[in-house]
Amino acid sequence: MEKRQLGRSGIMVAPLAFGGNVFGWTADQAMSFRLLDAFVASGFNLIDTADVYSRWNPGNTGGESETIIGAWLKARGNRQQVVIATKLGSDMGDGKKGLSRAYMLRAVEDSLRRLQTDYIDLYQSHRDDPDTPMTDVLETYLRLIEQGKVRAIGASNFTAARLAEAQETSRRHGLPRYESVQPLYNLVERAAFEGELEALCRREQIGVINYYSLASGFLTGKYRSEADLASRARGAGAGKYLNERGQCVLAALDAVAARHRATPAQIALAWLIARPAITAPIASATSPEQWAELATAPEIKLDSRAIAQLDQASD
Repeated sequence: MEKRQLGRSGIMVAPLAFGGNVFGWTADQAMSFRLLDAFVASGFNLIDTADVYSRWNPGNTGGESETIIGAWLKARGNRQQVVIATKLGSDMGDGKKGLSRAYMLRAVEDSLRRLQTDYIDLYQSHRDDPDTPMTDVLETYLRLIEQGKVRAIGASNFTAARLAEAQETSRRHGLPRYESVQPLYNLVERAAFEGELEALCRREQIGVINYYSLASGFLTGKYRSEADLASRARGAGAGKYLNERGQCVLAALDAVAARHRATPAQIALAWLIARPAITAPIASATSPEQWAELATAPEIKLDSRAIAQLDQASD
C-alpha cells in the first residue's frame, strides 16, 4: 500500500488512519481488538488516540482508549508494525490539563504506561495552551525526544497563526517542530482548514491528519432525516448537517458513488485522500464490516469531474 511521509519526520503512514476515540466508548475491548486486527490486516498502520478518550462516556475517567490499545499491542506483539499517535492537554479532571512542563512530563508517563510501550511515535498537543510560552512547550518536547520517549510531535486544533508561531519558534531556537496538525475537516466542514492553515501546511510540509472525516457519520449517508438520528451515539453530532447544504452534499456523494460503484463514505474519504495537503484522514468504525467498507477508500481514484462535483456541492 502507498505510504506517505508525515511532515518531514521520516515516519511513513498509510493514507487512512484509525480513530481510537471509539475504544472504550462505542467499542468494548473485545470489539476493539477485532477492529485493530482488521485495520492492520488491511495494510494500514496509523492509530490515533488521546489520553482524554473516552472521558465523556458515563463511568469513564479518561485513558480507556490508550489502555485498550496497550493491551492489544501486548497481546499481539506488533509494536514495530504500527504508528501510535496520542495527544495530551485536554482536561482530564483534577486540574490535569494544558501544556506546562511539569504536566507534560507527568502526562507522557501516564500515556506510556497505558499504552504499554516505551515510546510514542507522534505525540500531539491536543489543544493550544496560550498560558504556556511556546518555547517551554517545545523545549519539553525536545527533552522527551532526547529521552527516546517520543519520535515526532504534532498539533491539534491550532489556528494557522499559532501553528506558524510555533514553527517560527522552532526555527529560531533550534527546537523540534510540529510535523503534523490535526484539524476538523470534511466535505461539510471545510472552512476551518482551507485557506491560511492549508496554505501553511503545504508551504511548511506539515502533515495533515484531519479528524471527523465523515462528519460524525453524516457523510456515510445513514442520517437523512431526524428519525435517523434517534438512538445513535453520534446522532446528535450529525444532526447539525441536516440542512439544505448537507442534503446537497449527500446528493453529490450519491451520484459520484454510483459512478464508482462505491458508497458515500468511501467517496467522502477518497475526496480527502485526493487533496494534496492531506496525509491521512482519520476515520472510525465500530464493527469489522464497517472497517472493511472504509478500508477500500484509498483504492478509489476520483477524476477531476468527481472532485469538482463534490467541491461545488460542499462549497
